[in-house]
Amino acid sequence: MTSRTRYFVIASLLVLTVGVGTGLVAYYVGFPTSAFTTDGHGELHYVPRDAAVVAFANVQEIMTSELRQRIKAAVPVPQTGQQEFENQTGINIETDIDRIVGCLEPSRGAATQNAGMVVASGRFDVAKIETLMRDHGAQVETYRDRRLIVGTPQQMHKDTSSVDTTPLPPRVGESSFALAFIRPGVVAVGSTALVRSAIDLDAGGGDNITLNDEVMAQVKAVEGGNNAWAIGRFDVLQSQAHLPQAVASQIPAITWFSIGTHINGGVRGTLTAQTRDVAAANNLRDVVRGFLGLVKLQAGSKPEIQTMIQSLDVEGTGNSVTLSFDVPVQVFDAAAALHGLGKQRR
Repeated sequence: MTSRTRYFVIASLLVLTVGVGTGLVAYYVGFPTSAFTTDGHGELHYVPRDAAVVAFANVQEIMTSELRQRIKAAVPVPQTGQQEFENQTGINIETDIDRIVGCLEPSRGAATQNAGMVVASGRFDVAKIETLMRDHGAQVETYRDRRLIVGTPQQMHKDTSSVDTTPLPPRVGESSFALAFIRPGVVAVGSTALVRSAIDLDAGGGDNITLNDEVMAQVKAVEGGNNAWAIGRFDVLQSQAHLPQAVASQIPAITWFSIGTHINGGVRGTLTAQTRDVAAANNLRDVVRGFLGLVKLQAGSKPEIQTMIQSLDVEGTGNSVTLSFDVPVQVFDAAAALHGLGKQRR
């Protein structure tokens, strides 16, 4: 299975299941963030107009939520990914970042690949971050009077404790990524082309995604009351996934998807899919309702599990299908208890 196929399958699950959808937004994109800046969509001004996927997380709100504190105390999870990111960039996700916006831009032909970027607002030690990345072999460039720190994944994974300080050359075909401080307290990290684009947009060059009325209508529908959300063009992802025809023909005709979650004492939210026509929406609703009926039949006798299962509801009119869910904190307490029991048995 190619990387593009794997990416698309993940996106499909993101739309069609609660578990993967909530997990990706709340954990993988998964840093919480606080409210947007003064005009309501500050970080979105650095996202290009044609981005295929946009996600937001209120990092401080989620990191300090009751749910995360209880899970962290009950089931300590190795912070390997966060530590690796801090080792390579000098940015501590939990303490330095207030909010993030991430985006994915579709490829423009066979010569280019999908490009991603994260724009974070918070408190950053500019000198420390630049020094650390240069120690890993990154190079400093100047672009529109901004310092652009450019490297490759191979360079950034270099062991800085080695006596050999020779910068690693990029692999053939390896894409570079960059980090730039666009404004005080605002950093962009991602593909070099997108980071340069963010600097251009800050300087008034080109259109950002806030001028895309279709996208902003989706944002308006999903952002209210949520501290993590994501929206995207499912049809664009599908067109670039290069799935076998036998697989592609079984996927519902979805155009847009959106996920909105609020994380505090538990996790509540909605997953919405918009289809190309009413017939496709009706078919998708029937499939999801059948799946939920099976899940409810198989649900255990635990009250907290029953509460979560009964909260699952499918609704929507026209070409819109929405699955709502509410996972109480007791479900996570039960999972933590099972985890502790398993550790005792080992």
